[in-house]
Amino acid sequence: MSDFDLDLRTVEEHIDDELDLDGSIVLGILDGTTPADEWLEAVSRGNVLVLTVEGDVNELAAGFARDVKEAGGNLVHFRGFLIVTPPGVDVDTDRL
Repeated sequence: MSDFDLDLRTVEEHIDDELDLDGSIVLGILDGTTPADEWLEAVSRGNVLVLTVEGDVNELAAGFARDVKEAGGNLVHFRGFLIVTPPGVDVDTDRL
């Protein structure tokens, strides 16, 4: 067996740093009644948005999509929902 030196205390410290997320998952309806600034503010606070889309997703998300992308966030339209994540939270679409 090879000598493998693993400092578990150091690993635990890094895990705690990596998993320090403050946001929530916010469910909502993207239909044009909620101002784009409210969605953008929710994402900027670290929340993930799961929005059911009622209408044209491109038109309805136009007020905040570019700002989210420029900040490093993600937008994924999937089966009638728009998933919007803040920077640092990726959406894995490999299984689609």
